[in-house]
Amino acid sequence: MGCAGSTPTKGDGNVKKIRKPKPWKHPQPITKSQLVQMREEFWDTAPHYGGRKEIWDALRAAAEADLTLAQVIVDSAAVIVQSADLTVCYDERGAKYELPKYVLSEPTNLIRES
Repeated sequence: MGCAGSTPTKGDGNVKKIRKPKPWKHPQPITKSQLVQMREEFWDTAPHYGGRKEIWDALRAAAEADLTLAQVIVDSAAVIVQSADLTVCYDERGAKYELPKYVLSEPTNLIRES
């Protein structure tokens, strides 16, 4: 049952809708392959900074998916989104997960390789 004032849970109101990060610029122009390498290094080392591996895996999948699928992934993994662009998230145990913008989107000064 529940309290007279309770409503069926459809999330606890804390659910933030994910959005694309604001455009950003890397300190120096980088190529797509350099960006991919930076992302790989981040995802390889991220679990060593704390938090649960399955949450890191869910965040990676969300970061690499379109917005609709990313929303489903973070909701399914019970990730608490602090910043709508996914740069700051928490798991249900309160562990903090910080994602750099370069794993979420491309910089405006990306060098297009031919």
